[in-house]
Amino acid sequence: MTTENRFQIAAQELAKRFAPRAAEWDKSREYCWPNMAELAEAGLMGMTIPKAYGGQGASFHDAVLAIEEIAKACTLSARIVVEANMGGISAIMAYGSDAQKRLCAPLVLAGDKPAICISEPEAGSAATEMATTARRVGSGYLLNGTKHWITGGGVSKIHLIFARVLDERGQEEGIGGFLVICDPVKGDIPKGFEVVRREHTMGLCGMPEAELRFTDLEVEAEMAVVPPSGFARGFADLMNAYNSQRVGAGTIAMGVAAGALDRAKDYLNDRHQFGRPLAEFQGLQWMVADMDAGVHASRLMLREAALSRGPNGSPFPDMMMAARAKLFASETAIKVVNDALQMFGARGYGDQEPLERMYRDVRMFTIGGGTAQILRTQVAGSLLGIKTPQTRGGYVPEAPRIAAE
Repeated sequence: MTTENRFQIAAQELAKRFAPRAAEWDKSREYCWPNMAELAEAGLMGMTIPKAYGGQGASFHDAVLAIEEIAKACTLSARIVVEANMGGISAIMAYGSDAQKRLCAPLVLAGDKPAICISEPEAGSAATEMATTARRVGSGYLLNGTKHWITGGGVSKIHLIFARVLDERGQEEGIGGFLVICDPVKGDIPKGFEVVRREHTMGLCGMPEAELRFTDLEVEAEMAVVPPSGFARGFADLMNAYNSQRVGAGTIAMGVAAGALDRAKDYLNDRHQFGRPLAEFQGLQWMVADMDAGVHASRLMLREAALSRGPNGSPFPDMMMAARAKLFASETAIKVVNDALQMFGARGYGDQEPLERMYRDVRMFTIGGGTAQILRTQVAGSLLGIKTPQTRGGYVPEAPRIAAE
């Protein structure tokens, strides 16, 4: 049995158990702790962590095979698998110190979903406009600021917090990531760390999206995640970890769409109207053909992106491929799930079927982790070899040209 089949088959078995529970987490808005424990037991939490730190050394491609299968059954659980193998934990494994890796790896392998803390009330897509600061004081840093829409805020133990780094004189050195380990569920949080509130979301209702506030939060210097390029250029390196996160997010969307397509095919064969099965109506046949083409194209783009690598020895997927794949997969998924719901008619609109929940869940993926509009800007900039400023000045003809990645 190949490595990738091992992860995929394990995910297929878990999906059978997760599917009947998915509506429960949606209705109760509770985090799926039992599913998380089973994911850890099956080795799907931290599968991409190197073997030297207790993981299985799996590739991003291995991860997307598993994520698709889980997403067909439970979007919430698939989201946990993504963040336990990509994004924040990937950045720590790529750029963290040996001590940081040994601190975080066991937590993820045991079931923790790291929280990557970038977005703020006034800094969403414009991440570099963040106001949170980390000021050097003695042998450590004091963090002050607010983070918003933090996925897993209130349940995650590992927090990778991005902040503007200031030296002891208050001079800015760049943007860096800082590790804070705590247990909000048990109330074991450091002074200055506050979970302010949880947002009421349209979909993915069991996953908390929280606002976090830091007030003179003390962080030891050893907990700063500093890439080789340092704070001045380190933010770009750390953000490259988001390329893997985007591939994972796109795979969830595609997996949800694939699950909706499977349900639609079964329904068209089982449901009869006007004395014959719905599968015999050409209008519906064309719809299902388009749905299949969209899912298949998304799958190929996402797997290609998962296998790619960025320039200069980057350990993460290529930015262009990741952005393009997430853009296409997320928008395609909304259409596929919507068409499947349409085929079910009123039954699809009600909660007898999971399609109304799947539609609410999948709607998030053109927003979180890079909006469809931001991804289009990135793809276009890469294709044309230009930087297109989004500030009030707009596009500047003499803007410096960049090599397409």
